[in-house]
Amino acid sequence: MNKNFLFALSVLLGTIVGAGIFGIPYVISKSGMIPGFFYFLILGGAVLLIHLFFGEIILRTKGEHRLVGLAQRYLGRWGKALITISVLIGTTGALLAYLILAGDFLKILFSPSFNLSAFHFTLFFWAILTYFIFRGIKLIAPAELLTNLLFFLVIFIIFGFCLPKFSPSNLVAFSLPNAFLPYGVILFSLVGWSAIPEIEGIFRGPGEKRKIKTVIIWATAIVITLYLAFALIVVGVAGNRTSFDTLSGLTPFLGSKIVFFGALAGLITIADSFLVLSLYLRNTFIYDFKFSKTLAFLAACSLPLLLFLAGFRSFIGTIGFVGTVVGVLEGAAIILIFKRAKALGDRAPEYSLKMPSILLYFLMLILILGAMSQVF
Repeated sequence: MNKNFLFALSVLLGTIVGAGIFGIPYVISKSGMIPGFFYFLILGGAVLLIHLFFGEIILRTKGEHRLVGLAQRYLGRWGKALITISVLIGTTGALLAYLILAGDFLKILFSPSFNLSAFHFTLFFWAILTYFIFRGIKLIAPAELLTNLLFFLVIFIIFGFCLPKFSPSNLVAFSLPNAFLPYGVILFSLVGWSAIPEIEGIFRGPGEKRKIKTVIIWATAIVITLYLAFALIVVGVAGNRTSFDTLSGLTPFLGSKIVFFGALAGLITIADSFLVLSLYLRNTFIYDFKFSKTLAFLAACSLPLLLFLAGFRSFIGTIGFVGTVVGVLEGAAIILIFKRAKALGDRAPEYSLKMPSILLYFLMLILILGAMSQVF
């Protein structure tokens, strides 16, 4: 493995692994381990293929492109409109989820000193981060790499402290009433195709771009293994006391100090992601919707806050909804673009997947049926 491969792998891992990991133990504790493993098997395979499809699409198309531009090129105006809607819903929903989780993590960090609710801590988090967004400030690349390393380190430390307290009796095999609960949360936590164009840019040398396929496969295998192990360990310790944010439910078992450092690492990662997504949403309003900079800033910052103030404060519900919408709209669009790019692409790709049309439609059916299960 050379330097570019490791860097590309870290970029994709850093994009995929985020706030969603904290919701997985809760939904699996409610649905049972069997549905959890089933969803990771089915959705993991589906998302792996969609990532590989997107990689081939990028390699079949000359120039630099993102999903919105590729949708317009291969699917026309309706494709661009579909992806634009998905980007707005997905980005705003993810920002809302970060606000909710940040309030809970800040409460864990400061509740001994400040008698404030998670609601008030969320407002504090939003106010501080909004200032940075107004100034157009985000963490520089080395700082982002440091936050990702810190995050993974703390996750493995939590593993180490959980193992001695693990009890198989805390694991539920199956719970029919909550069997569909994990779908959107797990899908949200697996999606990382926005990083594929960045990975393509890392590989510059002759023949290097074919490594994109290997990077995607490795990243998917690592993420699924990490998520399953994290969920198994946390639920094996906390059982039916597993909390929706994972950390607060572990306090009685691990002690406040370990949970404190977990909340701190999680908060730093969330703050970084919140800045990146907010600036991305602001720039979307400026360049795609022709908003003024002031109006774009107000829209990007106020939308998630207004949703929070309106009563949308369920972390699990939010990431479940966002994962379902983004998975269906963007996943289906990528599948359709992949099919079109096979015929209309303007360069020879470094790797090519041979997929029968029936499999492509089956993947779309999985996404649609999953979305319907969330509605019902």
